[in-house]
Amino acid sequence: MAEFYRKKRKKCLLCEKGEDFVSYKNVDVIKKFISPDKGKISNRRHTGTCQKHQRIVAREVKKARFMGLIPFVK
Repeated sequence: MAEFYRKKRKKCLLCEKGEDFVSYKNVDVIKKFISPDKGKISNRRHTGTCQKHQRIVAREVKKARFMGLIPFVK
């Protein structure tokens, strides 16, 4: 009988570090959550963030785009 490989679930990077808040001013951290080719916000499955932090990241990415810290499109 074939055994199925179950992929380990990614842990939330922000939960592991103990950070509750990501600022739009911290561009280096925010760039980790944006796709490099098109500049889209990466989904939870790709980044491994939990639902709570994904909402915070999305909000902060939108603020950073509006302030001109990161581009809307690459």
